[in-house]
Amino acid sequence: MKDKFTITGITCSACSQAVDRAVNKLDGVTEVSVNLLTNSMQVSFDNNIINSEQIIQAVQDAGYDAIPDSQALSSPNQNTEININPLEAQLAQEQQSLKKRFFVSLIFLVPLMYIAMAPMLGLPALTIFEGPENSIVFAFSQMLLTLPVMIINHKYFANGFKTLIKRRPNMDSLIALGSSAAFIYGIFVIYRLAYALGHNQPAVIQHYAHSLYFESAAMILTLITLGKFLEAKSKGKTTDAIRKLMDLSPKTAIRLEDDKEIEIPIEQVKVGDILIVKPGSSVPVDGRIISGQGSFDQSAITGESMPVEKGPDQEIIGSTILKLGSITMRAEKVGNDTTIAKIIQLVQDANATKAPIAQLADKVAGVFVPVVIGIATLATVIWLLSGQSFEFALTIGISVLIISCPCALGLATPVAIMVGTGKGASNGILIKSAEALETLHEIDSIILDKTGTITDGKPVVTDIVLLSDLRQNEFLQIAASLEAPSEHPLSLAILEYAAASGIKILPVDNFFNTLGKGIEATINGKRHIAGNQTFMLENGVDISPTEKIFVELSQAGKTVLYFAEENQLLGIIAVADPIKPNSKQAIEMLHKLGVKIYMLTGDNQRTAEAIGRELGLDQVIAEVLPQEKEKKVRQIKQQGSKVAMVGDGINDAPALARADVGIAIGAGTDIAIEAADIVLMKSDLLDVVNSIELSKRTIHNIKQNLFWAFFYNIILIPVAAGVLYLPFSIVLNPMIASASMSLSSVFVVTNALRLNRFKPLIQVDAREANQTDKSDYSDILVKSINLDNAVKSADSAIQFETAITNIYHINNANDTKKGDSKIMKKIIKIEGMFCPHCSGRVEKVLNQIDGVSATVDLENKQAKVKSNQDIDNQILIDTITDAGYQVVEIIE
Repeated sequence: MKDKFTITGITCSACSQAVDRAVNKLDGVTEVSVNLLTNSMQVSFDNNIINSEQIIQAVQDAGYDAIPDSQALSSPNQNTEININPLEAQLAQEQQSLKKRFFVSLIFLVPLMYIAMAPMLGLPALTIFEGPENSIVFAFSQMLLTLPVMIINHKYFANGFKTLIKRRPNMDSLIALGSSAAFIYGIFVIYRLAYALGHNQPAVIQHYAHSLYFESAAMILTLITLGKFLEAKSKGKTTDAIRKLMDLSPKTAIRLEDDKEIEIPIEQVKVGDILIVKPGSSVPVDGRIISGQGSFDQSAITGESMPVEKGPDQEIIGSTILKLGSITMRAEKVGNDTTIAKIIQLVQDANATKAPIAQLADKVAGVFVPVVIGIATLATVIWLLSGQSFEFALTIGISVLIISCPCALGLATPVAIMVGTGKGASNGILIKSAEALETLHEIDSIILDKTGTITDGKPVVTDIVLLSDLRQNEFLQIAASLEAPSEHPLSLAILEYAAASGIKILPVDNFFNTLGKGIEATINGKRHIAGNQTFMLENGVDISPTEKIFVELSQAGKTVLYFAEENQLLGIIAVADPIKPNSKQAIEMLHKLGVKIYMLTGDNQRTAEAIGRELGLDQVIAEVLPQEKEKKVRQIKQQGSKVAMVGDGINDAPALARADVGIAIGAGTDIAIEAADIVLMKSDLLDVVNSIELSKRTIHNIKQNLFWAFFYNIILIPVAAGVLYLPFSIVLNPMIASASMSLSSVFVVTNALRLNRFKPLIQVDAREANQTDKSDYSDILVKSINLDNAVKSADSAIQFETAITNIYHINNANDTKKGDSKIMKKIIKIEGMFCPHCSGRVEKVLNQIDGVSATVDLENKQAKVKSNQDIDNQILIDTITDAGYQVVEIIE
């Protein structure tokens, strides 16, 4: 049996380890996984030997508490929400509590620090605090300001001393001991000052007047609370991904009852129900089409970049979107059994079983704290037995505790993490957890999603083959006009290319879409068709001469579209999802780092293999579902590898959560971003390389900090214990101990600030990394092939096919065949553009010129103009001037 629990009271990895050990000791328990990030525990056990109550009792005996969470998912919309609400409420409450504690502590800390430090720094102070006669007021005021800070942060003392009593000390134990030692010593000093004032002992007053350490106690508590508040903010984001996954599923469905359409809540859908899905709506549950056909956008679930056409008796997935068509379906999987519900469960399970990285400071706390207590106690007893006064012995004991204050030890990791994550953010790398930053430098395997990660995620025209006497623009005009009524992404790619070429759309009649095959329409009184090979053959169009071209384009991972007039082939347009400019370089650099690169995609095998060959990937797996991606991550992890997953889609969320480090592309979905540990805002794989380097630098810095934190403590603890007193009469009093502690903290912080010097190995320009909406078609391969001439020069069908292939491969520079046209390019410098509205207006008026394609760069105050004909400069100047702007220069 497997059960989940919410654990309260755990604050560090020492706590989670204590809970893990306590439950693992129980008979009948086979596996325990405690997640510090989500304050949860998952336990596998034999319910014939042990029950949940005994597990809870074991957690309570360890000093914590456990709440069973046995509510299973019944639907992705309802019970899932109930399941995560307690955790959300707990995290929100914890964050609000820490925020309140920090600001209240700060209110009292500021005046406390001023009163305590003003005499030492030569700052002006109130006369009521000056002079030996006011020493009690001076000391008592500091105590009164320290008390509220200790009271509002009482949890450190409650948890710290409780775990200490249970013999499982953690960071709270160190905090409680350090601040308590400083506070208790301060009270002792107040008594000594009061006695000295009553007995006229000016030397004693002078000795103790500035030996108060209340500010140390308050400072420790305030700084630690600030760190925990920042940690709680990041922990609060853990449930957002699951909530957004739930929002993806539709809330209602249309059920067909007695030929009537009835809208019902999604929870009421049952297996076997007949449902209606209309254009633009989401498929309510998994099922099978009974009648009708449609084009489905499955990118959110499968990662397939192109919509998929489906008809009767084909399976459809819940939460996908019906883009075109209308269908009647039968519900086959509902509630927990739907694909989206399983994705939600996978994300929850991956988060629940992801073990937190044990901080070195927490690992040694269980040894360090008892040792320090033992040294302090032993030193006090030895000096008392040696004949020294109680005051001397107590001073020695408290000095040992203060010198071992966890401030530097506690700051060693979080300060470096804070600076490292801040530096990452300034370079477009958002690191959401310290664990991710620590783990990243150990990564030896990276799994990449294809669509939107390696590629742009948006189809564009890549090749044009002219197979008639039509000129390029004439062919494009027919192709774009034919595709204009369609909303298919491939059609949009052709229309975008045509618009960039200044092509005007012709009116069409009798448009008809044959799903999964092609389209047809009447243009200028003639029937035109466009589609795949099957569609052409069904309409009597001979495409056999283009077989080698088709094979070559297909092997390159491109979708081939044929265009014909009546039954005469006009040309071919190839469309593909292009690889991002920096993907190849990033993969090469990752290989140099010794990282093995995998690509998992829901796309087809042909396209995936083409990309794999081009980029030199180690392994390519195509046509995988979200569950299979997550399974692959688990398999690689089980081989002993440290795995990072890079993705951008909803379908990547389970794998992102399961990986040791999940990396999301910033241009991806919110759900992927929330499920990931790191977000690359520039959407460029080169930042994966930069983030690994940042991780290495940060971990190196943390190790330096921990070394120096221990160095100060370990070297000075014997000194504080009085080992130098007998030979040299040197005693490290609490004031020097406090100063040493502060110096170690200053050193740690200063060392961490060196991370601000970090510079990425490769500077990624966000404008270049995000070019998915501004396609540059200057490299499009356009070839003109005259079928009649090719046939006449060929002696056989084989020679004919070879002739076409040879013409297709000739160099652009030597291609003088009819259909090619010279492209005119100009850069226009413009004054008067101050906002996106200005640049948009200039771009609009320029594109209205016949044959002109223009893009405007507001930052550089210029427009780039392309045309397939020579445009007089005066026309360009007049057009921009009439729009209200001034042309400074035209560069040709």
